[in-house]
Amino acid sequence: MSRLPHLTGSEVVRILQKADFEIVRQRGSHIYMRHADGRATVVPVHKGEDLGSGILSKILRDAEMSREEFRQLL
Repeated sequence: MSRLPHLTGSEVVRILQKADFEIVRQRGSHIYMRHADGRATVVPVHKGEDLGSGILSKILRDAEMSREEFRQLL
């Protein structure tokens, strides 16, 4: 299994938008995103902080994306 790069929440939001996810709403520092086919995820956006590997894995699991699909969108 390949390692994922260190990314901020806003970088992950931009990558998910490339994959046709849309921002549905935001509550505080959490951005709720949804795809047209019903997949949904929440991305925490804390200024100046990278997402941990566990939360990034959870986002990919929620978005039903493989690590390779995610890497191609970088």
